[in-house]
Amino acid sequence: MILYEYPFNERLRTYLRLEQLFRRLGELIPRHHALDHHFALVTIFEIMDVAARADLKSDVLKDIEKHKHQLDSYRGNPSISETALDAVIEQLDRCFQALNSQTGKSGHSLTENDWLMSIRSRVGIPGGTCGFDLPAYYAWQHHPHTVRQQALEGWASTLSPLAESIYVLLKLLRDSGVPQKVAAERGQFQQTLPQGRTFQLLRLRIDPALDLIPEISGNRLIVSVRLMRMQDDMRLHACAEDAAFELTLCA
Repeated sequence: MILYEYPFNERLRTYLRLEQLFRRLGELIPRHHALDHHFALVTIFEIMDVAARADLKSDVLKDIEKHKHQLDSYRGNPSISETALDAVIEQLDRCFQALNSQTGKSGHSLTENDWLMSIRSRVGIPGGTCGFDLPAYYAWQHHPHTVRQQALEGWASTLSPLAESIYVLLKLLRDSGVPQKVAAERGQFQQTLPQGRTFQLLRLRIDPALDLIPEISGNRLIVSVRLMRMQDDMRLHACAEDAAFELTLCA
């Protein structure tokens, strides 16, 4: 099944973008080739760009506090495992303390590294990191992979409190949804959202064998899915077939 996710607000869009970047970074650093490590460094710069948003750290800390308060309200409920509850709250506390103890924005300490910033300034230029532009960086790429990995892990560690916080918040959000099987009639599906609940994320799973691509739109009142198919002209065309998929709304 292919999983598509659609965020309902800008804050969640930022969280999902960061999660994708952190996952990419986690894939690239363990590899050995210098080209992989180049793109690992590019990914670190991308994370720094996203994390530079003025209110991001504050938003993450507020969301952690909100989840802690909500989970604390479950204490004494006989259907809730106190051990599991304590473990999640402890994890949230750890994330809050690690992120809150960092001065400034996530990755701010890396901006004080002139060598890294010289690379960052050239990355946005097509072909801007050639050997004649950045000979020191070119030489670094010829270091043993263990040396490069150690350096990358050190730089990435300044971003790890933010990464863990994002992972935990998104896991709690995704776990709040209940999957349901739905059907799109003639390629169209709409669902009115219940009053009194604010949904943040829509998750859609569809069988790749159907060869269909969902175009999702939504707001606080309604969600809509239009199923499309890529034709030989490499353009998306509306599908007029009935098709089933799995839908999850996370609040």
